[in-house]
This record gives sequence, structure tokens and C-alpha cells, in this order.
Amino acid sequence: MPELPEVETTKRGLSPVLEGKRIIKVHQRRDNIRIPIPTDFVKRIEGHLLKSIVRRAKYLQMFLDTGDVIICHLGMSGKFVIRAKDDTPFAKHDHVIFETEDGMLAIYNDPRRFGIMTICAENELDSHKLFKEMAAEPLGNEFNGAYLFEKIKNSNSTIKALLLNQKVVVGLGNIYVCEALNMAKISPHRRGKEISPDDTEVLVPLIRDILNRAIEAGGSSLKDFAGADGDLGYFQHQFKAYGRDGEECQNDDCDGIIDRINQGGRSTFYCPACQK
Repeated sequence: MPELPEVETTKRGLSPVLEGKRIIKVHQRRDNIRIPIPTDFVKRIEGHLLKSIVRRAKYLQMFLDTGDVIICHLGMSGKFVIRAKDDTPFAKHDHVIFETEDGMLAIYNDPRRFGIMTICAENELDSHKLFKEMAAEPLGNEFNGAYLFEKIKNSNSTIKALLLNQKVVVGLGNIYVCEALNMAKISPHRRGKEISPDDTEVLVPLIRDILNRAIEAGGSSLKDFAGADGDLGYFQHQFKAYGRDGEECQNDDCDGIIDRINQGGRSTFYCPACQK
């Protein structure tokens, strides 16, 4: 599933194509993806100016000049493809296509159909069911060591599960949580109540660093992820823990071997030798 860096990469690819442009045509080729697309979806978009695109957690929010906001989640396999309008037919899994006044197409393609495409009024965005319980952004000023410690200090859940909880911090996924915990030398088995303020002061900057480096690298092209410009991300080549079970730990002064365990139905990659 695309994680925060992949969604941010997609946003950066879409922004120069859609921001400040009028959407003259919306080709809606399905009534639903993961959830039903509103019946007035096309009517509320066609002919209107798309002012800006914002990433919130793993969602894209596209603000229109009407006061409406298009909401998109990429799901498991969703992606946008940008190309000039021509006679090329749309592909089987091209579900929603935004056509701009200058002849460009932003094509939402989603073979597995776990994505979301919907719309709501801007003044209802914060209270929308998708966003109303979301916590701080990991790249925002609110997210710091003290904030994270307060969120987890009384929890019996594992630190791995807590970092994946959108009520603790938004947008983090399995890949980057594994990487950050490895870099911080914190065991994924530890409970929130076992994590100290010193631990969170170490962990938060590493989370920021790994997300920023992944964004600059264009994300991690596990399976078939590509940004809106069609370029594959390559941050997976910098992984130190994720997918490296059986290999030597790359942390300094550690000769341990990366192990793979199951936590909450997801694979966790960590070093039992240095992650305590």
C-alpha cells in the first residue's frame, strides 16, 4: 500500500498539472471504488477551477473554487497517470479521469479498487468521518518527542502498533515504521508504557528524516508503485531492515541478523541484537 512518501510524491506530480487549472471534463467510469462515488460528483467538479492540492495523512485533498474538496485515497494499488489528451483509449482500470482546460489528463487507475474518490464541502472537511479523529502529521510542527510520549505513555499496545495508529500520528505505514524503529534501536515488542521520553526524543527526528529522504527519492516502488509522472521511486534500495530478514544488521556496532516476525497480521523486520 502506498505510504505517506508515495502519496506526497503523487501530490507533487499532480500539482503542476492540476493546480490553477479548470477541470472541463470528468470521466467517471465506475459508480464506486471502495465506497460509492457521490451521484453529484461530476456535476460538482466540471467547469470549476482546482485551486490547490494538499496531502493529509495518506489522502489527497483537492480544493475547488466552489468551496468543495475532492478526496482521494490510493488504496492498495491506486495511482495517477498524467498524459496529454489524445486518441488513446482509457485502460480497463482507469476509473476517474480529470481533463483540464489545457488538454491534460490526470487518470486515476486502481486495479484492486481499494481506493477512495469522493467529495465534500470544505467547511465540513475537519469533521468528515475520514479525518475527524486524525492525529498530528509526522512532518508537522506539532509532532515532537513530548507529543509522542504523551500519546503512548499509558498504552499497553506495542510501539509498532501505536505508530501505525492514526489517532497517535497519521500517515505512517509498515515499511517506514520498521525502518524508524531499527534506526532508533527500539524493539517493536516494547509497549507504549515502556517507552521513555528519551526514546521518543530519539525516535521522532528519525521518523522525520526517513520520511523526508523517502519523499526525495520518490517513494518506494514495491510492486508497481509509480508517481504521477510515471517515475518509479527508489527508496527501497536504502532499506536497512524492511525485507532484509536473514541479512546482517546495518546499524553501527551491531553484528546481529535481521529477523522477520508477525505483528497484527503484518510483517515486522527488526534486529533482536540491537533493538531493545
